[in-house]
Order: sequence, then structure tokens, then C-alpha cells
Amino acid sequence: MHFNPYGGAAAQIAAELINLGDTADPATLTAIFKDRMTVPAVQDHEATEIIAWTTRLRRVFEADAPARVDLVNALLHDSASKPYISTHDGKAPHLHYVDAQAGTVPRVRAYTAGGLAHLVCDAPDRFGLCSREGCETVYVDVSRNGRRRFCSTRCATRVHVADHRNRQAS
Repeated sequence: MHFNPYGGAAAQIAAELINLGDTADPATLTAIFKDRMTVPAVQDHEATEIIAWTTRLRRVFEADAPARVDLVNALLHDSASKPYISTHDGKAPHLHYVDAQAGTVPRVRAYTAGGLAHLVCDAPDRFGLCSREGCETVYVDVSRNGRRRFCSTRCATRVHVADHRNRQAS
């Protein structure tokens, strides 16, 4: 599935940040943003703020559809400045949600909130929490058929094997 830059890459970055949990260090965060966002190397204090932000992002993945709208609106309210169209670096016109001069944390917040906003509006059934009991991993479904329920093939296989064994035992 093809998403716009916010609904695709930004939502996937949101999922990656959430799945890091509290263990993200500045180098790991910088690696995630490299080639996908224009931000300088993440500093220690910025890493702390970004990880705190991911707690709020996680709530969107865990919520049901009606609650997602309110959660994303709160994220947009707390992160975004007025949207504007940019044509930097010879790229086609595209939306930006925060001033180009903003620091790393405001840019990450605006980018991820904007990504989730596009996802909620354009493809609300294409992201969520893994369906395997006990797995807390979130995902953005970019598959062709859009029927993903698990974070990975490994989790899907575990559930399917367990279901098969239960059927065989009865």
C-alpha cells in the first residue's frame, strides 16, 4: 500500500519508537531518523523527551477506532504548528506540520502525530497491536491485502501452531 509521507514513513517511525520501549538511546534514535527525517543527532535530553512521547503514541495503537480520533487530535494539538506546504530540496510540494527551524523533539512529535493522523483518516484498519496474547508490539500494515493482525511472522506462526495443536487435541 502506498501512503503519503506522513501516513507511511511517519507512522512507521512512530511504531518503531514505541517498540523500542524505554531502552532507546540517542544513537538508536538517530539511526531510526537517519535518511527519513531531517534532524541532527539526538542528544540525551531529547531522547528522554522522545521516549516520553512514545507513551502517548502507544495509546493510539491500543485504542479502538472512536478513541483513536480523540487521542490523535490531542497529539496534534500538543505537537503541531500550523501546517504549510514545502518544496525543499527539489521535492514535490508536500505538507510540513512544524516549522523547519524547530528542534528535534518538536519535529519528531509533529512528524509522528501527523503520520498517525493520516493513518487514522486514510487507513484506520492498517495499524494496531499484535494479536498474539502477551505480545505488546505495534505495527503498521503496508501489505497489499491489508489483513495483518500480528507484528511478525513469528507471532502469527506461534498462534497458528497453538490453534492447530488445540484442534488436534480435541
